Amino acid sequence: MIITSYKAHISMPFLHNPSCNYVFRSDQMSSTFQMAPLAVLVFLVCATLASGAASVRVGLTRIHSDPGIPASQLVRDALRRDMHRHRSRPGGRELAAAPDGGAATTVSARTRKDSPNGGEYLLTLSIGTPPVSYPAIADTGSDLIWTQCAPCGDQCFKQPAPLYNPASSTTFGVLPCNSSLSMCVGALAGAAPPPGCACMYNQTYGTGWTAGVQGSETFTFGSSPADQARVAGVAFGCSNASSNDWNGSAGLVGLGRGALSLVSQLGAGRFSYCLTPFQDTNSTSTLVLGPSAAIAGAGVRSTPFVASPAKAPMSTYYYLNLTGISLGATVLSISPNAFSLKADGTGGLIIDSGTTITSLANAAYQKVRAAVKALVTLPATDGLDSTGLDLCFALPSATPAPPAMPSMTLHFDGADMVLPVESYMISGSGVWCLAMRNQTDGATSTLGNYQQQNMHILYDVRKETLSFAAAKCSTL
Repeated sequence: MIITSYKAHISMPFLHNPSCNYVFRSDQMSSTFQMAPLAVLVFLVCATLASGAASVRVGLTRIHSDPGIPASQLVRDALRRDMHRHRSRPGGRELAAAPDGGAATTVSARTRKDSPNGGEYLLTLSIGTPPVSYPAIADTGSDLIWTQCAPCGDQCFKQPAPLYNPASSTTFGVLPCNSSLSMCVGALAGAAPPPGCACMYNQTYGTGWTAGVQGSETFTFGSSPADQARVAGVAFGCSNASSNDWNGSAGLVGLGRGALSLVSQLGAGRFSYCLTPFQDTNSTSTLVLGPSAAIAGAGVRSTPFVASPAKAPMSTYYYLNLTGISLGATVLSISPNAFSLKADGTGGLIIDSGTTITSLANAAYQKVRAAVKALVTLPATDGLDSTGLDLCFALPSATPAPPAMPSMTLHFDGADMVLPVESYMISGSGVWCLAMRNQTDGATSTLGNYQQQNMHILYDVRKETLSFAAAKCSTL
């Protein structure tokens, strides 16, 4: 999909110096990802600058705001957004360990489902002094941390939390243009920025956009005073103009490999999460960043990350080497090169917490589809309108539950990830569907969060390794 960079009109009262008309402009269009390319417009303006953490534990919870919404509709709407999503684009402060080598502090916040029509996991964190709490999509497929900022007027979407107002925070500062974390530093090309220079951005996604100024602020992680940790000087996007495409959230927290992500800015080294089941509307699970992020046990498997291309936005993704897929004891006849990452940055497979449905290169998807269809004795039905999914079966009203199916195994380099039937099939509205979709051969495939449910996953960024084990995430 070709999209055009959109420059929103932005009014920011905390940026003021009307006599300064020095402007630098840089337009950057990313390479095409699996969904849609991202247009990033950054420009410099003059502004008056406003004036040892530990492991960070962020509670994840998945809550339906409307339990009556059928799972099939949630998948359909999440799939719609998946097909038009972007990812953004590499410092960081080290998370300090306690004297005994453990985490000096652990903190918790909540992550929930972005219902009524979504498939992302939201974490809750606080920004500013005094802290203002807001929910944001947890996304390993992008870098930028951003939230809506007051004043927004009619150019912002409605959000469930109060708007953060930088003018009311004693710790807000505009991020200098020559900061290593500034999106405008490239536009300066080594030149000294003018006095009071600030970097404003406009990121356009396939179905939406957000625009604002880069700031620096204190973030608070944790739901109670006993487990809270405050981290100062976090670079983030302060948006006061956005489209209405972020249901249930007030922004996004990038957990990718780039310098702007929360992982990189905290110097976390490693992080882990365990995503509660898609249809679990009450349980909480946990995102941990830093030294205490770990998994152990006989069931843990590990696979190395594939080196990411240097070019944005691919440089931010966590690539894995998927070598094959089995259904039950049957190894599907998929070419070993189906998921290879090419020298030009095309192809490959990434793991992404911000995408719901797994997408596979079409040649591989058709093998999976055929194998599932051959094992299911129910009549096939067109569920595309109700679910957005390609392979669905009609569930007789008298059937209490879908039929038994074998597990599906994703064969990664050195490690097998076993998916129970509830992690690759989904039922609702009288249909039972394969919760995967096809991707154009040569495009990037994605391991989505539906297939990651009830899986404890550890990203060891320093060791360049992903580890995982089946788990009951609601109990962790």
